[in-house]
Amino acid sequence: MARAIQLAKKGRYTTDPNPRVGCVLVRDDTVIGEGWHVQAGQGHAEVEALKNVPDAKGATAYVTLEPCSHQGKTPPCCNALIRAGVSRVVAAIQDPNPQVSGSGLEKLKAAGIEVICGVLQEDALALNRGFIKRMTEHRPFVRSKLAMSLDGRTAMASGESKWITGAEARADVQRLRAESSAILTGINTVLADDPALNARVDGDVLQPIRVVLDTHLNMPITAKMTTLPGRNLILTCSEDQQKQHALQQAGFEVYQLSDKNGRLDLPAVLDFLGQQQINELLVEAGSVLNGALLDEGLVDEYVIYMASCILGDQGRGLFKLPGLQQMADKKQLKLRDVRQVGQDLKLTYTPF
Repeated sequence: MARAIQLAKKGRYTTDPNPRVGCVLVRDDTVIGEGWHVQAGQGHAEVEALKNVPDAKGATAYVTLEPCSHQGKTPPCCNALIRAGVSRVVAAIQDPNPQVSGSGLEKLKAAGIEVICGVLQEDALALNRGFIKRMTEHRPFVRSKLAMSLDGRTAMASGESKWITGAEARADVQRLRAESSAILTGINTVLADDPALNARVDGDVLQPIRVVLDTHLNMPITAKMTTLPGRNLILTCSEDQQKQHALQQAGFEVYQLSDKNGRLDLPAVLDFLGQQQINELLVEAGSVLNGALLDEGLVDEYVIYMASCILGDQGRGLFKLPGLQQMADKKQLKLRDVRQVGQDLKLTYTPF
């Protein structure tokens, strides 16, 4: 199963909106076939593992996710395993997709195949946190990436921020982007930095969807992101049809969502992105949006790169939280991981 999980990770940049899945076929303590899901619409891991195995009769299939039992873009994997004559299927986790959700395992059992589920379950859950959350809560897994100095500043008072962290940390961010289904930012960040918000990594990558929260439709039609491949979404609560049309002509998809106190309603934003089949959402934004997301408890994980520099007390902070007046109001996070990336520290936190 550890090998199957390793194989599944090969598709971490390309499988969206599908889960990352790996499969290993074993008979007489010998691996006879391996496969992983590469891209939506292409063969699932089980089919890929069976592809070059002339005879899989009596083999055990180790799969990181319950084999599917429904007809999607490809035929059910259960049927392929049954036809191949495997005698046992070991799955790491049950598929959270309501179209499967245990029916695949039951179908295998009905065909006389021994079924075991729950092997290396935690590793498999971590592999597909976004897909699982979208299937169970209809929202993406939300990760916020922030970079700060030793004294907790994200930029100078002027807004200058290039570069706080070193080259190694910035390369690590590119891998985070590549793993993400979409990147979310606010219009103020776009106006200040004109970011590309694309993933610059070696190898095949399905470029993340770029999502901009733009309450009043202030997005310039000349923004850099319009020149890059992939989808560009603007979410707004403005009813200005003329601005919407101009942005659509420039290549943006514009969606009008509900507002809350004159600003976009953030839970509604996440609901909408779940409907767009976005599994993992990476937030790269300033203190206003990050403060609002933190205040509403909408972020599942924070990845903070702490650089070995000091920007001074006039620099900009990570979160705008004007409602915090007393120590009793503080936001507490749980430290999950610390590692050095070049000269910087990568800190991973989750809410309690």
